[in-house]
Parts: sequence; C-alpha cells; structure tokens
Amino acid sequence: MVRTHLAKGLLAAAAVSALNTSALAGGLERGGYNIDLLYDRSSVAIESSATYVAPQRKLKNVQDVDRTDGLGSNGLNGGTTTADDSENYWIPRVGIKAAIGDAADCMFDYSQPWGAHTKPGRNWRGANENIETKVESDNYAVTCSYRFDAGPGQLRVIGGTFYQEVSGFKERLVAPAGFPGVVGNGIGRLELKDSAWGWRAGVAYEIPEYAFRASLVYNSEVNLNDISGTLNLSQVNGRILNVYGAQKMPDSLELKVQSGIAPDWLAFGSVKWTDWSQLQTIPFCVVGVPVCNGATQITSLELGYRDGWTISGGVGHKFNDQWSGAVSLTWDRGTSQGFGTQTDTWSVGAAVSYAPTQNVELRLAGLLGVLTSGSSGPTTINGVRYGTDAAYTFGNDLVAAISTSVKVKF
Repeated sequence: MVRTHLAKGLLAAAAVSALNTSALAGGLERGGYNIDLLYDRSSVAIESSATYVAPQRKLKNVQDVDRTDGLGSNGLNGGTTTADDSENYWIPRVGIKAAIGDAADCMFDYSQPWGAHTKPGRNWRGANENIETKVESDNYAVTCSYRFDAGPGQLRVIGGTFYQEVSGFKERLVAPAGFPGVVGNGIGRLELKDSAWGWRAGVAYEIPEYAFRASLVYNSEVNLNDISGTLNLSQVNGRILNVYGAQKMPDSLELKVQSGIAPDWLAFGSVKWTDWSQLQTIPFCVVGVPVCNGATQITSLELGYRDGWTISGGVGHKFNDQWSGAVSLTWDRGTSQGFGTQTDTWSVGAAVSYAPTQNVELRLAGLLGVLTSGSSGPTTINGVRYGTDAAYTFGNDLVAAISTSVKVKF
C-alpha cells in the first residue's frame, strides 16, 4: 500500500522520468506540450528546465536524382556521397503555477513545442533537396483546472489557451553556379513566419493517497493561415520575392497514467497521438497571386508526414525523503514514409530527483536512444511524388539527451 507521505517523492520520480521525450518525437516536434506542473499541490510552484539533445543522423550512398538542379551523381560537378544531417539543440521551459482557493489552479508557462534543424551543407549531392532547414517556435500558455471530490479521489477539469509564434527558413541549391542565368552560387533561401492561438481541454482523476493519476488532454490545431516571408533568389537570378502561404500545426491527444504499485514504488506510462499527417506539401505563392495551390505556387515545402504515435512506460522508486529516481522506455513511430529520415526511435531514460528541503527539488535526467535505419528517395504518397531531388540511405544512429530542472514551491 502506498500512503500519502510516500506519494510526494514518487510523483517527483515520475516527473523527471519524462526527460521531455517529445524532444525525440517525429514531425516538427521539439518540446511538445507539458502541463504536469499544474498538478502540484503547493500554493505556488515555479519550475525551470533545460534539455540538450544530440542526434547523430548520418546520410550515406547519396545520389543526385534530378541533375538539372543538383551537383550531379557522376561527380563531375562535385558533391560528397555522405553528409551529417542533424544538429544539436536546446529545449528550454519555464512555468509558474498558483492555487486559487482550495479547488482551482492556474499555470502560465513558456515552451518551444515545435522545431527542427538539419544542416547537411552545400557540398553533398543532395544539396538540391536541402542545405539547411531550421524551424523555431515560442509558445505562451495559460492553463487552469478545477477539481472536486468523486469517489475515493478527485476529478479535475482542465482548460487553457496558448499563443504560438512559428518561424523558420530553408536553403537549397536551385541551380549550380555556372548554369545559364545563375548570377551567384545558385542557392535559394525561403524565410517564413506566422503566429496564432490554440486551446486545450482535458480531464484528470487523482487519488493522492496512492500516488494515482490518470489524465487525458487534447491540444488543438494552431491555424497559421497568414504565413508571410521571402524567397531570396538573389544568388540565382537576382530577385527577392515576397511570398505567402498557410498551414495548420497539428492537434494532439495524450493519455498519461501513474500509480503506486508497492511501498516506495511507482509505475507510469503514456500514449500520445499527433496529427502530423496534416503536413504534406505546403505551397507558397508570390504576394498578389489570389489563390495559392500546387498550380500557382512558386515553391513549396515537401514533408509527406504520417501521424505520430509515442508510447512510454517505466517505474520510479523513492529511496528516502530526499532522493528518488526512475527509468523509462519510449518508442516513437517515425513520421517519414520513404521520404525523409524520421524513422522509428527507441530510447531508454534514467532520472534522479533530489529534494534538499521541502521547498526545493533538483532533477537530472539522461537518455540514450537509437534512430532506426532506412532510406529516402522518390516515392508516391497519396498520389503526390516526393523525394525527386536526391536519394540516400542511413543506418541505425544514436541520439543522446540530458536534462536539468529546478522546482521551487511554497
């Protein structure tokens, strides 16, 4: 039996075990959404975390499929057959939660839910597909809940809203230097940005005496219907064009469950679905074109994603009133479908929580995972051709992450 005085440490163990597993998920997911601070029973709780992720995706056997805009598979125009695709990145998060009376809680948090950074460079034979792509986001959210007695525990109703800013760029080789009409190095750069609102709703059932909590939370789409930016072709034909487009960032649904299973022991797990299949081919048109679609676009972003699924589980243990720890195993289904490098990911995480006083918790976690092997090249998804610029393979690559956080509560 798990009594109330044990629950506090066990819940801390479950919290650190997460290690921002969304950081390794598919699509454009970076930090994802996390409202766990809302469940803290303190009057006021402030939490800050930083996660460093180091993926090691390496591309091999690269071939230039479309030699009209590339370096040439026969090597006459140069180009390596290997490339380092991934870049390391940080994920910050900060939140503050306050109790309002005996039954309500509200939380404000800043996070970076979406992101990506690949940089295979200018000298590989797939430079006409990608030289560098970077996506960044900033998310400002307010989430509140109200709880009331229901059976042996309490039912919590959750709702909130968030404002999201998304920006990014992509560089690729449009036509190599020396081709007719090329005035520079032939590289084009697409820069974009937009912002919009979203919302979340959910329910949770808690029995604190047994360290039990089950939650189901839905996060809405974010409709970026006014994406604006530039297509810089100054090194191709001397032009810089203002462009526009639209795209919805995905909605998601996540189920989390945790429960004490023996004195000082906790089991936990989660299942998350993310609607990444919304992101297929995203067209962009020159400002002034009344309708933007595949027929009127000047360029596009090709993603060809499928829905993402992430399943995680583990156990936590409270060693004493100050120390607790946890281990977890996570599987994420890759979102690529024969085009791109986002294959399945398996990862193992370990974490430790230290509470020197009743008001402070320090957490440290580490993770090691495998990015499974695959290939990318010309493929048809829902009747649309993808990967017609380059083809390549990749093996089982490693990914590592480390996370630190501090929580202060009153």
